[in-house]
Amino acid sequence: MAERLKNISILVTRPIDQARNLCRLIEEAGGKAIQFPVMEISYDAENSEARQALEAITQQLDSYRMAIFVSANAVRGAARLLRQGPPEQLILAAVGKATAEAVEKCWQREAILPARHFNSEGLLALPQLQHIKHQKIVIFRGRGGREKLAAELVNRGAEVTYAAVYHRNVPQTTLDIVRNQSIDAICVTSNEGLQNLCEIAGAGHRNWLLRQQLVVISQRSADLARQLGFTHEAIVAPSANDQGLLSAILSWKNNK
Repeated sequence: MAERLKNISILVTRPIDQARNLCRLIEEAGGKAIQFPVMEISYDAENSEARQALEAITQQLDSYRMAIFVSANAVRGAARLLRQGPPEQLILAAVGKATAEAVEKCWQREAILPARHFNSEGLLALPQLQHIKHQKIVIFRGRGGREKLAAELVNRGAEVTYAAVYHRNVPQTTLDIVRNQSIDAICVTSNEGLQNLCEIAGAGHRNWLLRQQLVVISQRSADLARQLGFTHEAIVAPSANDQGLLSAILSWKNNK
């Protein structure tokens, strides 16, 4: 395993705190991981005004049937508010494996999650979300994001509340710092991250960026990369986690 990515350099675009494990896996496989975060995470519980609004929601969780977490960041943001953990009767639901792992790490509880498709559509297919008329559901997420999940839950008769517990910023940086390094592939783990990467590239680095090989965690991101003009078809990881990304990189390298 140690030599399987020999002479391969991977640009990892996750926020610094979330990139460590993937970087470790790449380096254990003999590759070089270059950290270049294209997103900064700020937790709203650390802002007094935002915290007051969020606490008004979390103090009423005893009346809710389910809490849905759309990302690991949503779990971490909620944990800054729920010092005693979520109420025992509250069903916890996660969009994907990494989010479910964050739930277990924070509160030593299991979250229900899709068996296959780790997205809103997969979550909506769960049996626990089929008959939810008049049930109260809170969705922990970042500011903004897709509306499909909440819209469909409301359509099914649920009462839905958003708790936006974090927000994302584009770092003040430039691709100048990585252009002089040999980059074999770029890992991008969200559509927003891909758009941020293009924004950071600007006109000066756009042509260079569009020639790079992308490794992504969803077909939606691969489709977006095609729309943005990337030359190579993005490689989609078999699972939306660090191990899935590593598997995709290894498979690409073997077929290179």
